Amino acid sequence: MKIQAINGFKDILPDSVVRWQHIEQRARDIFERFGMQEIRMPILEKTELFVRSIGEATDVVEKEMYTFADKGITMRPEATASIMRAFIEHGLHVQQPVQRLYTIGPMFRHERPQKGRLRQFHQLDAEIIGAVEAQVDAELIAMGQMLLDELGLSVSLELNSLGCPVCRPPFKERLVVYLERISTGLCEDCRRRTHTNPLRVLDCKKPTCRELAQDAPSLLEALCPDCDRHFHEVEEALTRLGIGFSRNRFMVRGLDYYTRTTFEFLTTDLGAQAAVGAGGRYDGLIEQLGGPALPGIGFAMGMERIALLLEQQGDAGLPAVGADIFLAALGPETIAPCSLLAHLLRREGVRAAMDYSSRSLKAQLKQANRQNARFTLIVGTDELARQQGTLRNMASQEQRPVDLSGSAAEQCQRLLRVLRA
Repeated sequence: MKIQAINGFKDILPDSVVRWQHIEQRARDIFERFGMQEIRMPILEKTELFVRSIGEATDVVEKEMYTFADKGITMRPEATASIMRAFIEHGLHVQQPVQRLYTIGPMFRHERPQKGRLRQFHQLDAEIIGAVEAQVDAELIAMGQMLLDELGLSVSLELNSLGCPVCRPPFKERLVVYLERISTGLCEDCRRRTHTNPLRVLDCKKPTCRELAQDAPSLLEALCPDCDRHFHEVEEALTRLGIGFSRNRFMVRGLDYYTRTTFEFLTTDLGAQAAVGAGGRYDGLIEQLGGPALPGIGFAMGMERIALLLEQQGDAGLPAVGADIFLAALGPETIAPCSLLAHLLRREGVRAAMDYSSRSLKAQLKQANRQNARFTLIVGTDELARQQGTLRNMASQEQRPVDLSGSAAEQCQRLLRVLRA
């Protein structure tokens, strides 16, 4: 019996890794343009961290976390809570009042695997801590939009506001009254949520619940003056930056810590409308976790979904991957000098590949093609005796002689001039 990967966990094979590296490199480049710094946290955290931050009545905590109950630890289901824990534990606000942090890595949720979303999935996560201004919300959203634009992906941006502790409680009371009136038509989860997490009913994906929720009261119409002003300032700032958006009063997100601005980047290229990235403001979270009363805003993007979108559009924009030169050593006595030359080329930053089995020229040229080599240096017994190899351009098929006299270091320098021309 063959041992296979666990359902919902997936290997990322070498031909896909180049796509992932491209996403990561582009993300790091753009994040650092905005003054972000990378932070790395452990995969395991105390379960209490996620219960207190995400919310005990959320689907994530109730159904989806990988928790070792006897140890009181959980495999992280998202990154924001872990970043906040590290921020508080190490007093990062003392070093700098506004912290701009990002992380890239795996998250874990025990939910039904779906296209672009597995039980081990990977996220790009960016957070700005310590800034309350609406312009900061717009800047963070603009950073996410810039990343998706530079990756060549087409998405739509939707916005909402979830208010604050002043305006949300009275709105929830009005919403519960409405939901109780239509409860017989709601799904079992939404009937349960009516009294534990009523806002989540607005975000239910089941058609019957969505239809019944159409006439539900809107939080956008119940915002306090401060939240209303903040939301309009975010919209004005995004318009000023040339970023298109639409309002979605049903967007509530699945985590309890969100306040005010929430947003999603959506695509229809993965079948049903799917979120590529999402986030929002969480002004009370840090204090709730025992830290200072500082505001924050952040987002996460799903790398699996981004990688799927890149693959679907033919990986346009991905850098060429392959060897700069393949050394075809034909005969046992050519192995040692070719391996030394390959080593010296690698020390100079050249991607050099080689086969040590002395196979035929035809077989080695096939291997060079499989490795997308730009050039192949052909060195047989006769070439070695004449101190002259043959350099083949694998794209044009043109060949030229190469002087192999002198030391290996001298040969290396002559080859470098050709490769870098």
